[in-house]
Amino acid sequence: MALKNAYDQYKENSVYTASPEDLTLMLYNGLIKFLMQAQMAINDNNIEKASKSIIKAQDIISEFRCTLDMKYDISHQLELLYDYMYRRLLDANIKKDSAIVEEVLGFAKELRDTWEQAMKIARQQNSRTAQVAK
Repeated sequence: MALKNAYDQYKENSVYTASPEDLTLMLYNGLIKFLMQAQMAINDNNIEKASKSIIKAQDIISEFRCTLDMKYDISHQLELLYDYMYRRLLDANIKKDSAIVEEVLGFAKELRDTWEQAMKIARQQNSRTAQVAK
């Protein structure tokens, strides 16, 4: 019991101390986790768990949409993609169709990997800038 409480405290602290970039990566990872859980639940014919996992994935997608800064062109493109993913998950939840979940999972993994790569590039550039400034 104490170990579980310590782990929960660690998770909570990691969220509170994470940078916005890291929080976005955590959300992408959470989205992927819930989509994979939904797939497994659909395959196991666990309708309730599938539905809950899909709804959690939709909640994350909604959060992504709410935080877009629309002054950038990429935000408009991401809004369209997030809207598509959300609507596909509605279909997946109604039909309990793992193929649709797989489609959205592919988008989620690609977005996560792209975000992770962008973070690495930004950190490298920041590191070079800091070294030049010294």
